[in-house]
Amino acid sequence: MNSLFNFLNRIATWKTVLPLLVLYVSFPAYWLKNAEDTINQLAGKRIGPIDLTFGFNPARTLAMIADYGPAARSFYARTELTTDVIYPLVYSTLLSLLLTMLFRNKPNRLFIGLPFFTLLLDYLENAAIVTLLNTYPTQSTGVAVLCEVVKLAKWLSFGVVIGLIGYGLILKAINRTNRMDTVVKDPR
Repeated sequence: MNSLFNFLNRIATWKTVLPLLVLYVSFPAYWLKNAEDTINQLAGKRIGPIDLTFGFNPARTLAMIADYGPAARSFYARTELTTDVIYPLVYSTLLSLLLTMLFRNKPNRLFIGLPFFTLLLDYLENAAIVTLLNTYPTQSTGVAVLCEVVKLAKWLSFGVVIGLIGYGLILKAINRTNRMDTVVKDPR
């Protein structure tokens, strides 16, 4: 784990973060949006990807798998194995770098690796989705439950990461305000 922290600490600069941010934005703005549009078009109705659903509802997941139809299921499986392999790498690296920049000199920085736990959960979710897509018309409630559990854990983990980034930004703002107050009071 120390080698990961050392690596992140070494590359956590705006020169690295800004291009990653641009790449990150391209996924929801273009790649994933187009994939969702194609899935809906191939299905003949608006269904959307399972990845973006919230809550715990295995029956909904199984119904979505059935509703996609053969062409959308095939396309969705390919998307999960290509675009949705790259996207978690991008967002987990970006979020870990942001956490590193915000908490670089703080003790107990284990949470800096939390985005990579989110990545692992995302990959497990993708594996469950691809299994459900590729084994249809056989429907496994067990795999659907696993998919929902992992998806819920992924969203909770992602929420914690976003909360930590928000907390780090607030700490930075408070520290900056305190330094400015010190400079104004004691302008040496």
